[in-house]
Amino acid sequence: MGRTSTLGIALGLAAYGLFCVHDAAIKWLVVTTPVWQILFFRSATVLVGTIAIGGRPLLRRSVTTPLKRAMAGRAAMMLTAWLCFYTASRSLPLGQLLTLYFVAPLVITVMAARLLKEQVTRARWIAVTIGFVGVLCASDPFGVTASLPTLLVLAAAVMWGYGIVLMRRIARQESSLLQMLFSNAIFMVATGVATAFTWHTPSGIELPLLLAVGVFGGLAQFSVFEAARLVPASVLATVEYSALLWAFLLGYAVWHDIPVPAVLVGAGLIVAAGVLLVVSERRRSF
Repeated sequence: MGRTSTLGIALGLAAYGLFCVHDAAIKWLVVTTPVWQILFFRSATVLVGTIAIGGRPLLRRSVTTPLKRAMAGRAAMMLTAWLCFYTASRSLPLGQLLTLYFVAPLVITVMAARLLKEQVTRARWIAVTIGFVGVLCASDPFGVTASLPTLLVLAAAVMWGYGIVLMRRIARQESSLLQMLFSNAIFMVATGVATAFTWHTPSGIELPLLLAVGVFGGLAQFSVFEAARLVPASVLATVEYSALLWAFLLGYAVWHDIPVPAVLVGAGLIVAAGVLLVVSERRRSF
Protein backbone atom coordinates (compact mmCIF):
# COMPACT_ATOMS: atom_id res chain seq x y z
CA MET A 1 0.00 0.00 0.00
CA GLY A 2 2.85 2.35 0.85
CA ARG A 3 4.60 1.80 -2.48
CA THR A 4 1.32 2.16 -4.34
CA SER A 5 0.57 5.51 -2.70
CA THR A 6 4.09 6.77 -3.32
CA LEU A 7 3.94 5.72 -6.98
CA GLY A 8 0.54 7.37 -7.38
CA ILE A 9 1.78 10.63 -5.88
CA ALA A 10 4.92 10.50 -8.07
CA LEU A 11 2.78 9.97 -11.17
CA GLY A 12 0.58 12.90 -10.14
CA LEU A 13 3.62 15.16 -9.75
CA ALA A 14 4.93 14.02 -13.14
CA ALA A 15 1.52 14.58 -14.73
CA TYR A 16 1.21 18.20 -13.58
CA GLY A 17 4.81 18.88 -14.57
CA LEU A 18 4.12 17.56 -18.07
CA PHE A 19 0.92 19.61 -18.23
CA CYS A 20 2.97 22.74 -17.50
CA VAL A 21 5.36 22.01 -20.39
CA HIS A 22 2.28 21.32 -22.52
CA ASP A 23 0.75 24.65 -21.47
CA ALA A 24 4.00 26.50 -22.21
CA ALA A 25 4.00 25.14 -25.77
CA ILE A 26 0.36 26.21 -26.14
CA LYS A 27 1.29 29.69 -24.89
CA TRP A 28 3.69 30.02 -27.83
CA LEU A 29 1.21 28.60 -30.33
CA VAL A 30 -1.87 30.68 -29.45
CA VAL A 31 -0.14 33.79 -30.79
CA THR A 32 -0.72 32.53 -34.34
CA THR A 33 -2.84 29.36 -34.08
CA PRO A 34 -6.51 29.13 -32.94
CA VAL A 35 -7.01 27.27 -29.64
CA TRP A 36 -9.49 24.93 -31.34
CA GLN A 37 -6.84 23.82 -33.81
CA ILE A 38 -4.25 23.25 -31.08
CA LEU A 39 -6.68 21.08 -29.12
CA PHE A 40 -7.62 19.22 -32.30
CA PHE A 41 -3.99 18.37 -33.09
CA ARG A 42 -3.37 17.38 -29.49
CA SER A 43 -6.41 15.10 -29.32
CA ALA A 44 -5.65 13.52 -32.70
CA THR A 45 -2.02 12.82 -31.69
CA VAL A 46 -3.04 11.28 -28.35
CA LEU A 47 -5.81 9.25 -29.98
CA VAL A 48 -3.46 7.78 -32.60
CA GLY A 49 -0.91 6.89 -29.91
CA THR A 50 -3.55 5.34 -27.66
CA ILE A 51 -4.93 3.13 -30.44
CA ALA A 52 -1.41 2.13 -31.52
CA ILE A 53 -0.62 0.98 -27.97
CA GLY A 54 -3.99 -0.58 -27.11
CA GLY A 55 -4.69 -2.13 -30.51
CA ARG A 56 -7.76 -4.21 -31.29
CA PRO A 57 -8.41 -5.28 -27.68
CA LEU A 58 -8.78 -1.61 -26.71
CA LEU A 59 -11.16 -0.92 -29.61
CA ARG A 60 -13.26 -4.00 -28.75
CA ARG A 61 -13.45 -2.91 -25.12
CA SER A 62 -14.57 0.57 -26.19
CA VAL A 63 -17.63 -1.06 -27.77
CA THR A 64 -18.47 -3.51 -24.98
CA THR A 65 -17.76 -1.38 -21.88
CA PRO A 66 -20.85 -0.57 -19.79
CA LEU A 67 -19.32 2.81 -18.92
CA LYS A 68 -19.52 4.39 -22.37
CA ARG A 69 -22.00 7.06 -21.26
CA ALA A 70 -20.01 7.89 -18.13
CA MET A 71 -16.77 8.35 -20.06
CA ALA A 72 -18.44 10.29 -22.88
CA GLY A 73 -20.23 12.53 -20.37
CA ARG A 74 -17.01 13.18 -18.48
CA ALA A 75 -15.22 14.12 -21.71
CA ALA A 76 -17.98 16.55 -22.70
CA MET A 77 -17.90 18.14 -19.25
CA MET A 78 -14.12 18.55 -19.34
CA LEU A 79 -14.34 20.21 -22.75
CA THR A 80 -16.89 22.64 -21.31
CA ALA A 81 -14.54 23.32 -18.39
CA TRP A 82 -11.71 24.16 -20.81
CA LEU A 83 -13.96 26.58 -22.69
CA CYS A 84 -15.02 28.31 -19.46
CA PHE A 85 -11.41 28.58 -18.26
CA TYR A 86 -10.02 29.98 -21.52
CA THR A 87 -12.90 32.45 -21.80
CA ALA A 88 -12.29 33.68 -18.25
CA SER A 89 -8.53 33.92 -18.82
CA ARG A 90 -9.07 36.74 -21.31
CA SER A 91 -10.49 39.02 -18.62
CA LEU A 92 -8.93 38.03 -15.28
CA PRO A 93 -5.38 38.70 -14.02
CA LEU A 94 -3.28 35.53 -13.74
CA GLY A 95 -3.21 35.61 -9.94
CA GLN A 96 -6.98 35.76 -9.63
CA LEU A 97 -7.42 33.17 -12.34
CA LEU A 98 -5.12 30.65 -10.64
CA THR A 99 -6.57 31.22 -7.18
CA LEU A 100 -10.14 30.74 -8.35
CA TYR A 101 -9.17 27.70 -10.40
CA PHE A 102 -7.40 26.08 -7.46
CA VAL A 103 -10.71 25.84 -5.64
CA ALA A 104 -10.82 22.53 -7.56
CA PRO A 105 -8.74 20.50 -5.06
CA LEU A 106 -11.11 21.55 -2.27
CA VAL A 107 -14.06 20.51 -4.44
CA ILE A 108 -12.37 17.15 -5.12
CA THR A 109 -11.81 16.52 -1.42
CA VAL A 110 -15.45 17.24 -0.54
CA MET A 111 -16.81 15.19 -3.44
CA ALA A 112 -14.47 12.28 -2.71
CA ALA A 113 -15.98 11.93 0.74
CA ARG A 114 -19.57 12.21 -0.48
CA LEU A 115 -19.59 10.50 -3.88
CA LEU A 116 -16.75 7.99 -3.62
CA LYS A 117 -17.25 7.32 0.10
CA GLU A 118 -13.52 7.78 0.60
CA GLN A 119 -12.26 8.26 4.13
CA VAL A 120 -10.73 11.72 3.97
CA THR A 121 -8.34 11.78 6.91
CA ARG A 122 -7.54 14.83 8.99
CA ALA A 123 -4.06 14.92 7.46
CA ARG A 124 -5.52 15.11 3.94
CA TRP A 125 -7.85 17.95 4.92
CA ILE A 126 -4.94 19.82 6.53
CA ALA A 127 -2.72 19.23 3.49
CA VAL A 128 -5.27 20.45 0.95
CA THR A 129 -6.03 23.52 3.11
CA ILE A 130 -2.34 24.40 3.54
CA GLY A 131 -1.89 24.03 -0.21
CA PHE A 132 -4.77 26.40 -0.91
CA VAL A 133 -3.34 28.97 1.52
CA GLY A 134 -0.07 28.64 -0.38
CA VAL A 135 -1.88 29.39 -3.63
CA LEU A 136 -3.45 32.47 -2.02
CA CYS A 137 -0.01 33.73 -0.98
CA ALA A 138 1.63 33.00 -4.31
CA SER A 139 -1.12 34.28 -6.59
CA ASP A 140 -2.03 37.58 -4.87
CA PRO A 141 -5.77 37.25 -5.51
CA PHE A 142 -6.85 40.53 -3.91
CA GLY A 143 -9.36 42.43 -5.94
CA VAL A 144 -11.51 39.45 -6.92
CA THR A 145 -15.06 40.63 -7.58
CA ALA A 146 -18.23 38.89 -8.69
CA SER A 147 -18.37 38.96 -12.49
CA LEU A 148 -19.08 36.66 -15.41
CA PRO A 149 -15.38 35.68 -15.84
CA THR A 150 -15.21 34.91 -12.10
CA LEU A 151 -18.25 32.66 -12.34
CA LEU A 152 -16.84 30.98 -15.46
CA VAL A 153 -13.53 30.05 -13.83
CA LEU A 154 -15.33 28.83 -10.70
CA ALA A 155 -17.58 26.71 -12.91
CA ALA A 156 -14.47 25.34 -14.63
CA ALA A 157 -12.94 24.49 -11.25
CA VAL A 158 -16.07 22.65 -10.08
CA MET A 159 -16.32 20.72 -13.36
CA TRP A 160 -12.62 19.81 -13.22
CA GLY A 161 -13.01 18.66 -9.62
CA TYR A 162 -16.02 16.53 -10.47
CA GLY A 163 -14.15 15.20 -13.50
CA ILE A 164 -11.32 13.96 -11.26
CA VAL A 165 -13.85 12.21 -9.03
CA LEU A 166 -15.47 10.55 -12.07
CA MET A 167 -12.00 9.58 -13.31
CA ARG A 168 -11.33 7.83 -10.02
CA ARG A 169 -14.69 6.06 -10.12
CA ILE A 170 -14.23 4.86 -13.71
CA ALA A 171 -10.62 3.81 -13.00
CA ARG A 172 -11.96 1.15 -10.63
CA GLN A 173 -13.37 -0.73 -13.65
CA GLU A 174 -11.62 0.49 -16.79
CA SER A 175 -8.05 1.11 -17.93
CA SER A 176 -6.38 4.49 -18.35
CA LEU A 177 -5.99 3.87 -22.09
CA LEU A 178 -9.74 3.37 -22.49
CA GLN A 179 -10.50 6.61 -20.66
CA MET A 180 -7.98 8.40 -22.88
CA LEU A 181 -9.56 6.89 -25.98
CA PHE A 182 -13.03 8.22 -25.14
CA SER A 183 -11.83 11.63 -23.96
CA ASN A 184 -9.67 12.37 -26.97
CA ALA A 185 -12.14 10.98 -29.50
CA ILE A 186 -14.85 13.35 -28.26
CA PHE A 187 -12.40 16.26 -28.01
CA MET A 188 -11.18 15.62 -31.55
CA VAL A 189 -14.69 15.57 -33.02
CA ALA A 190 -15.82 18.70 -31.15
CA THR A 191 -12.68 20.73 -31.87
CA GLY A 192 -12.47 19.40 -35.43
CA VAL A 193 -15.76 21.07 -36.33
CA ALA A 194 -14.51 24.44 -35.04
CA THR A 195 -11.10 23.92 -36.67
CA ALA A 196 -12.74 23.51 -40.07
CA PHE A 197 -13.92 27.14 -39.83
CA THR A 198 -10.74 28.59 -38.30
CA TRP A 199 -8.01 26.61 -40.08
CA HIS A 200 -4.50 28.00 -39.93
CA THR A 201 -1.81 26.23 -41.98
CA PRO A 202 1.03 25.39 -39.55
CA SER A 203 4.48 26.75 -40.36
CA GLY A 204 7.68 24.75 -40.20
CA ILE A 205 8.11 25.71 -36.53
CA GLU A 206 4.46 25.38 -35.49
CA LEU A 207 4.00 21.80 -36.72
CA PRO A 208 6.66 20.29 -34.40
CA LEU A 209 5.21 22.33 -31.52
CA LEU A 210 1.73 20.99 -32.25
CA LEU A 211 3.08 17.44 -32.22
CA ALA A 212 4.97 18.18 -28.98
CA VAL A 213 1.73 19.39 -27.38
CA GLY A 214 0.16 16.06 -28.33
CA VAL A 215 3.05 14.00 -26.96
CA PHE A 216 3.35 15.90 -23.67
CA GLY A 217 -0.44 16.04 -23.34
CA GLY A 218 -0.73 12.30 -23.88
CA LEU A 219 1.98 11.45 -21.34
CA ALA A 220 0.39 13.84 -18.84
CA GLN A 221 -3.06 12.35 -19.35
CA PHE A 222 -1.80 8.79 -18.90
CA SER A 223 0.09 9.77 -15.75
CA VAL A 224 -2.89 11.50 -14.15
CA PHE A 225 -5.27 8.65 -15.09
CA GLU A 226 -2.86 6.13 -13.54
CA ALA A 227 -2.45 8.32 -10.46
CA ALA A 228 -6.24 8.42 -10.07
CA ARG A 229 -6.27 4.62 -10.20
CA LEU A 230 -3.58 4.25 -7.53
CA VAL A 231 -4.42 6.91 -4.94
CA PRO A 232 -7.65 8.35 -3.48
CA ALA A 233 -9.06 11.46 -5.14
CA SER A 234 -8.48 13.46 -1.97
CA VAL A 235 -4.75 12.66 -2.18
CA LEU A 236 -4.57 13.59 -5.85
CA ALA A 237 -6.29 16.87 -4.99
CA THR A 238 -3.33 18.05 -2.91
CA VAL A 239 -0.85 16.86 -5.55
CA GLU A 240 -2.61 19.14 -8.05
CA TYR A 241 -1.21 22.19 -6.25
CA SER A 242 2.24 21.20 -7.54
CA ALA A 243 1.15 22.58 -10.92
CA LEU A 244 1.76 26.07 -9.52
CA LEU A 245 5.32 25.13 -8.52
CA TRP A 246 6.02 23.68 -11.96
CA ALA A 247 4.65 26.86 -13.53
CA PHE A 248 7.01 29.03 -11.46
CA LEU A 249 10.04 26.83 -12.27
CA LEU A 250 9.23 26.79 -15.97
CA GLY A 251 8.60 30.53 -15.98
CA TYR A 252 12.04 31.12 -14.46
CA ALA A 253 13.82 28.64 -16.76
CA VAL A 254 12.22 29.83 -20.01
CA TRP A 255 11.10 33.43 -19.49
CA HIS A 256 13.47 34.34 -16.61
CA ASP A 257 10.55 35.37 -14.39
CA ILE A 258 11.91 35.91 -10.88
CA PRO A 259 9.35 35.06 -8.13
CA VAL A 260 8.56 37.79 -5.59
CA PRO A 261 8.82 36.95 -1.85
CA ALA A 262 5.08 36.20 -1.59
CA VAL A 263 5.46 33.59 -4.32
CA LEU A 264 8.32 31.93 -2.44
CA VAL A 265 6.25 31.82 0.75
CA GLY A 266 3.34 30.30 -1.15
CA ALA A 267 5.61 27.78 -2.81
CA GLY A 268 7.00 26.80 0.59
CA LEU A 269 3.49 26.17 1.91
CA ILE A 270 2.64 24.05 -1.14
CA VAL A 271 5.80 21.99 -0.66
CA ALA A 272 4.96 21.60 3.05
CA ALA A 273 1.48 20.36 2.12
CA GLY A 274 3.00 17.80 -0.24
CA VAL A 275 5.50 16.56 2.34
CA LEU A 276 2.76 16.27 4.95
CA LEU A 277 0.66 14.27 2.50
CA VAL A 278 3.46 11.85 1.59
CA VAL A 279 4.46 11.29 5.23
CA SER A 280 0.88 10.75 6.41
CA GLU A 281 0.10 8.33 3.56
CA ARG A 282 3.21 6.27 4.25
CA ARG A 283 2.36 6.09 7.96
CA ARG A 284 -1.16 4.90 7.12
CA SER A 285 0.32 2.03 5.12
CA PHE A 286 2.25 0.61 8.07
